[in-house]
Amino acid sequence: MIVFSIKTFDEISAVEMYEMLRLRSEVFVVEQDCVYQDIDNKDQKAFHVFGYKENELIAYSRIFDSGDYFELPSIGRIVVKENQRKFKYGYQLVEESIKCITDNFEEKSILISAQTHLIKFYNSLGFIQQGEEYLEDGIPHIKMLCVI
Repeated sequence: MIVFSIKTFDEISAVEMYEMLRLRSEVFVVEQDCVYQDIDNKDQKAFHVFGYKENELIAYSRIFDSGDYFELPSIGRIVVKENQRKFKYGYQLVEESIKCITDNFEEKSILISAQTHLIKFYNSLGFIQQGEEYLEDGIPHIKMLCVI
């Protein structure tokens, strides 16, 4: 079972920060073989969704209000530890992230920059493709919109 918690940047402990950056690096830098600037001075503006299983951080996302990343609220850095993906925790993570937006922001539309190979996953959660594919840090992405 996965247990979620949502925190502002100022509420994150040093241990949680380390776990968050480690998981993001493990997946987005090492697994996806992508050199990019993960620490981007945007974490300070975000809500952070932590998903723990047996005291291990296995899922994470960050949430932005309108204007802090995109013109609409957004979810980013959506990540599940590789050996935990078979349990479909990504669905719970995105649902928890959407709930964070509905609980905290007035605007109820959500815009994400999704890796193109995950279009069907995001479609199943209510996101619809917007525009054309583009490269972000050398990886094909597409903007997707969800109206709640």
